[in-house]
Amino acid sequence: MSVIFILIACSLLLAGSFLAAFLWASRSGQFEDDYTPSVRILFDEEGPSVQTNSKSSNKSSDQCQKTTKK
Repeated sequence: MSVIFILIACSLLLAGSFLAAFLWASRSGQFEDDYTPSVRILFDEEGPSVQTNSKSSNKSSDQCQKTTKK
């Protein structure tokens, strides 16, 4: 029977810590911007293109080396 009191105390302590973490996050502004994440997927990100063929990348690097040596 004493184990149930220990489990209740641990669960209350855990619930209190989650409540404190939620209150801290909401006061520090973690939940202020609801609109931007939903529209972020609509815009393309400009990043470097990835080449999957290793032979074509070797040829292009050879061509770059030839043009820089001239």
